[in-house]
Amino acid sequence: MSEKLFVKGNEAVAMAAMEAGVRCYFGYPITPQSDIPEYLSRELPRVGGTFIQAESEIGAINMVLGASAAGVRSMTSSSGPGISLKQEGISYMAGSELPGVIVDIMRQGPGLGGIDASQADYYQATRGGGHGGYRIIVLAPGSVQEMYDLTMKAFDLSDTYLIPAMVLADSVLGQMKESIVPNTRPVCDLPAKKWAVRGWADGTEQNVVKSLKLGDGEMEKFHWEMHARYRLLAERESLWEEYRTDDARLVVTAFGSTARISRTAVEMAREAGMQVGLLRPMTLFPFPAKAYADLSRRCKHFLDIELSTGQMIDDVRLSVERDTDVEFYGRPPGAGSLPTPEEIFEQIRKVYP
Repeated sequence: MSEKLFVKGNEAVAMAAMEAGVRCYFGYPITPQSDIPEYLSRELPRVGGTFIQAESEIGAINMVLGASAAGVRSMTSSSGPGISLKQEGISYMAGSELPGVIVDIMRQGPGLGGIDASQADYYQATRGGGHGGYRIIVLAPGSVQEMYDLTMKAFDLSDTYLIPAMVLADSVLGQMKESIVPNTRPVCDLPAKKWAVRGWADGTEQNVVKSLKLGDGEMEKFHWEMHARYRLLAERESLWEEYRTDDARLVVTAFGSTARISRTAVEMAREAGMQVGLLRPMTLFPFPAKAYADLSRRCKHFLDIELSTGQMIDDVRLSVERDTDVEFYGRPPGAGSLPTPEEIFEQIRKVYP
């Protein structure tokens, strides 16, 4: 068994990336994710990898595109304003069917915003973020251990489905320290890197990476192929956690750091004699819609908790049965805006059937 390490969430992401085989990182400093490039700038060269602090976030994502096109596992990381600048490059990666991982440690916004925690990048992450009607894989860790585990999973999913993947967390998870067990990479059979660019050599057909599709019906065919992969993702790769939902009359749902606080509130409710459970999505795209639908057939009351004015709630409402009551409690980003377990418990008391 591997020795436990006491590390920050951001450091766990960087460690996992190296364990997953990343040898190229391109990024630009921005709080609260700068621990990731700091770690990789020190450690990647020691294993023969390449670290480049790009001239901008735009430059960084296009370097990820180029390295991925060459068949190298590559990644970038940033926070809200930087992720916005990367969107065109992410769209080009999706249009070129290239894998790659983007880490978003969410901060307040819009605009320059602030450095405190937020979950208001949910729309941007789960709706593709850029132009052209694509989606990307979005994983939402809820602990430092999951920052490690889901980062490695993001690379494997991205390679398997040829879709860019994002690890979406907030500054609470990025900056907090917990014990983790590293080197827990699951065995995964990955497809050959058929997407990699190559010239004419030894009878091998040339491969060119591009997102320009001008042939008759070519773009429509590509869009339906992307859509089919999204459906396959939902069937095979949706992840969620349920806690004390077997007899629940009210289900609290939240993701990331807010789910940790909500779990404590659920325990408080149980101690008060209320039948309350928790449903935590770990994939935000694909959203675990079936889990919500199945649970809502026997529990007709949900309470969505977010560190925003409400974004994930749209997916919750689309997923549950139509006769399900979905309440919301959110805190827009601001200094000291994290809700306490007691605060969420009071919301549970207000809506408990």
